[in-house]
Amino acid sequence: MKTKSVLFAFLIMAGTMLFVGCKEKSSEDVPETSTETGTTVETSSNRGQAFIEDENSEPNALRTAINSPDHTTLVAAVQAAGVENALVNVGPLSVFAPTNAAFAKLPAGTVDDLLKPENKEKLAYILKNHVAPSNYPIETLKKNVEKGRTLYMASGESVEVTQQGEDIYVGGIKIVGSVKVSNGWVHIIEDVILPKNTN
Repeated sequence: MKTKSVLFAFLIMAGTMLFVGCKEKSSEDVPETSTETGTTVETSSNRGQAFIEDENSEPNALRTAINSPDHTTLVAAVQAAGVENALVNVGPLSVFAPTNAAFAKLPAGTVDDLLKPENKEKLAYILKNHVAPSNYPIETLKKNVEKGRTLYMASGESVEVTQQGEDIYVGGIKIVGSVKVSNGWVHIIEDVILPKNTN
């Protein structure tokens, strides 16, 4: 399937083989008729529900990013930080997904440095600053602007939501597209939302 080939391409880019074991069926695998239950497939390697292959259900936030050719850097970062399961929980959640071009705007060498194992915690913190643990379609974000509310992110920080004309900005970064997913929303952005506390 196309999805599997895309997965392997991303794994090579990320320098990890976390998904290799998913192709091998065992007695611990979830039956094809089961629904997504996450915790029932935890293994000794703590793979969790992010590693369940389900091509029939509506894609979740992680699967949507994996299927997007414009988000290969984001997927590689998610895998390097080991936060895959955070993007597949039942939610609702809203993911503000930087494109490859967004990561390319960072100072030279920044992404390569963040992908190093010793920077895993810092990378995870930055990625969590792109996830709001609630359901925020565009209309709800507009209401937040009207009420002067900020968004609380999974990093523990809050970001401002503003509007210019019909455009919505989160943390000063414009949302250029939105996709409804099974566990919330994925909003596409063209810059990285850097946390205030990155040290």
